[in-house]
Amino acid sequence: MSSPCHCLPLAVALLAVLAACGNERPPFFQGYVEGEFLYLAAPQAGYLKTIDSPRGSRIKAGQTIFAVAADPDSQTLAEAEARTSSAREKLSNLGEPRRPPEIAALEAQVRAAEAALQLAQTQLGQQQALAQRNFVSQARLDEAKATRDRDAAQLEAVRQQLASFRISLGRQGEVRSAAAEVEVAAAVAAQKRWLVERKAVTAPADGEVADTYYQPGEWVPAGAAVASLLPDARRRLRFYVPEALIAGIRPGQPVEAHCDGCAEAIRASIDFIAPEAEYTPPVIYSRGSREKLVFRVEAVPAPEQAARLRPGLPVDVRLGSR
Repeated sequence: MSSPCHCLPLAVALLAVLAACGNERPPFFQGYVEGEFLYLAAPQAGYLKTIDSPRGSRIKAGQTIFAVAADPDSQTLAEAEARTSSAREKLSNLGEPRRPPEIAALEAQVRAAEAALQLAQTQLGQQQALAQRNFVSQARLDEAKATRDRDAAQLEAVRQQLASFRISLGRQGEVRSAAAEVEVAAAVAAQKRWLVERKAVTAPADGEVADTYYQPGEWVPAGAAVASLLPDARRRLRFYVPEALIAGIRPGQPVEAHCDGCAEAIRASIDFIAPEAEYTPPVIYSRGSREKLVFRVEAVPAPEQAARLRPGLPVDVRLGSR
């Protein structure tokens, strides 16, 4: 008959094996943190004026990173804005009536022409009355009629001139031409302003200045990168899944990653699965036996954790439940 003390260790070992089989964790995949850098440049050449955000500094979206000297673009902008102002003044002058003193002078001429016409009308009436009594000749009567007609025509001409002065000074064609000149000048000024504003380059997103490539005072060619930025939203987890397991992975699936020194698991969500297989890159070191053919998978880390991730950091990735 066996002693009870010999059965107890065997039972404990069996329970441990069963517990281990029941708590088997999903496999992990080796990977690393990848950073997608933005290389920031000015569209115009010039001397580098300032480095406002040195490398390694954390910045917010809209914060200035560097500035290129704006001369002579700033003078060109001032000239374009002056031309725009001049074109607007010309259009305003064409669209407004004459000045009050000029209109007052024309109104006086109208009154004078009305008085002259009234006098001519009175004199014509007198001549007609005398002609009926044969006291004046027909030539004198015709002269009075001509004077009346002349004064009436002069009054009409002055009235038309006054009406023209009270509306737009220029013709409609001139007004349209002036309006087109304003649009052209404003477009040139906007182009020059865009160039001047792009001399100071700002961060398009929150992130970290990874490196700078010029020093203040150096000549920077147009389009040359002055600084590189690693946005928080462009830090990713990249890992490789053997071809035998790739069928069980879907976009949107959550994952957890662990790294040396990380206080907590890195939460992420898969957003890319490579359409073609590839061989395991040499930078991924296998732990034991694994398949050679793998698929690249990428995941976006949680925003609150992304800023702490460094490109090149090795991670072990485990799949979460879908």
